[in-house]
Amino acid sequence: MRLVEGQKHVVKANRNTDYHFLGESIPPASKRVIELEAAKLYTHSPLSIPIEIIHGISKGPVLMVNAAIHGDELNGVEIVRQLINSLDPKKLKGTLITVPIVNVFGFIHKSRYLPDRRDLNRCFPGSEKGSLASRMAHNFFSQVALNCDYIIDLHTGAIHRTNLPQIRADLSNSQTLRIAEAFATPVILDSPLRNGSLRSEAEKAGITVLTYEAGEALRFDPIAIHAGIVGVKRVMQEIGMLRPSRKKRPVSVIAKSTSWQRAEADGILRTLVSLGDKVEKGQVLAYINSPLGNVEVEIRANKGGIVIGQQTLPLVNEGDAVFHLAYFSQSDEMVEQVVGDFIEEVADSDLEPLTTGQIMPPSPV
Repeated sequence: MRLVEGQKHVVKANRNTDYHFLGESIPPASKRVIELEAAKLYTHSPLSIPIEIIHGISKGPVLMVNAAIHGDELNGVEIVRQLINSLDPKKLKGTLITVPIVNVFGFIHKSRYLPDRRDLNRCFPGSEKGSLASRMAHNFFSQVALNCDYIIDLHTGAIHRTNLPQIRADLSNSQTLRIAEAFATPVILDSPLRNGSLRSEAEKAGITVLTYEAGEALRFDPIAIHAGIVGVKRVMQEIGMLRPSRKKRPVSVIAKSTSWQRAEADGILRTLVSLGDKVEKGQVLAYINSPLGNVEVEIRANKGGIVIGQQTLPLVNEGDAVFHLAYFSQSDEMVEQVVGDFIEEVADSDLEPLTTGQIMPPSPV
């Protein structure tokens, strides 16, 4: 066979075959958009989950990257969009299943939950005869998730809470640890499996799963999105779907534990620290004031650590979780350096403009 200049010969034994998914056949080195029927609205209008398959030219693993299991978590939707546009199926081994919006009901209503107020990520593997949430979970899990070797589940913090980019995974599994370190967020949390979550039920089925947490609900965060895209591609390189990069992979640090610092009074919050900051035991993290200013209550760190999550709304009630601190076996200075290097690397990257109203430098005249 004569090759066009620049074209590489694919060994016949490793050449991919058609990928069969939801009744459709996708040939090697191609993309296909498929709709998975989800449910119907009151108007009888159908709702479907959009799925794009990128089927590589050579054989390899099946990876799913999904977002918006919670319908108000938007960073993952943008990560999937940019990921799809950046990949060439002629340079891909294996099959990538991308699902930008799992909870289509919640997404339409800008809500974390389904119309029955159930959390879809507590309803897996679901049931054909259960609640709406249980039926949707069963449909997605049985028709899509069980086809995968690996899953990367994209999330953000809840509404009015933001997270430093982090991976949450069961690190007792050596395969999971390997790809968690490949994703290379600054912080990895050894997070136990929670019954009913996609991660828990997929792991029980023998699928290796990472949960990526970054940013805040209902907001685009350029750093969270960029770190997510780069991290997914690093995992794809690690499992042999993409050609390895020559660039040195950043270091991650594994948190040994985490805890929340809570408000001890009601009032207006003034924070003194930010995501990624190192804090010392007893350090003042924020002040809570009454509207008239005659009451001031401090929030102090119970122990030294790194801020990996925090509330963004400046209104608090007593008992509200305000700061999420992580604790490490390594020195806090070393962890702070890792986080600082991450932020510096992202700041130097060419981030795609997003519709978040962020301040951009003026263009030269």
